[in-house]
Amino acid sequence: MFALGAAAAGLALASAVAEPVGTGRPVKIVALGDSLTAGLGLPADATFPVRLQQALAQKGVATEVVNAGVSGDTTADGLSRLDWSVPDDTDAVIVELGANDALRGLDPGQARANLDAILKRLAACKLPVLLAGMRAPPNLGADYTKAFDAIYPDLAAAYGALLYPFFLDGVAADRSLNQGDGLHPTAAGVDVIVAKILPQVEELVARARAHAAH
Repeated sequence: MFALGAAAAGLALASAVAEPVGTGRPVKIVALGDSLTAGLGLPADATFPVRLQQALAQKGVATEVVNAGVSGDTTADGLSRLDWSVPDDTDAVIVELGANDALRGLDPGQARANLDAILKRLAACKLPVLLAGMRAPPNLGADYTKAFDAIYPDLAAAYGALLYPFFLDGVAADRSLNQGDGLHPTAAGVDVIVAKILPQVEELVARARAHAAH
């Protein structure tokens, strides 16, 4: 897939940038994630990809945000399905993985290696990436937290990816914005996430269009 993906994405994007934002072919963003992306416990129209696409449209930015979230996925799971989750006509990718690794106390070194492999393959395809960070639960201890939390800024810097430091910023631990399990946002919580991450997603779209122009 990735051998042909860059060429296909480049050709498709070339047509998209020929017209002003909002009038050409929508920029196709794949949101590769876990239940936070998939929208566990939410109606289909309240999931992160749907709300993000709507928020971008309100700003005149035409996108197609594809929900490639699978509940329960770890970074290893995301890596294993990368080829079919990110099709050839993809223009940019949001990577939101790692929460389940931390919840299960899995080795941060392995999570880092999996995310590194994902970003390496997307970089080979010349796809702009927004990496959504996650934080380890405090009950896992200082050493685990230090090792896990450093994964996202380190890899974003290494690959020149955009970084949104904490996907649940403004939502985590707020009972009014989470479902009964305390882990998954309500529709209102999703709206908070979208509002906060929107500037970085707009930059992601800009990078996709700039790449197509060259």
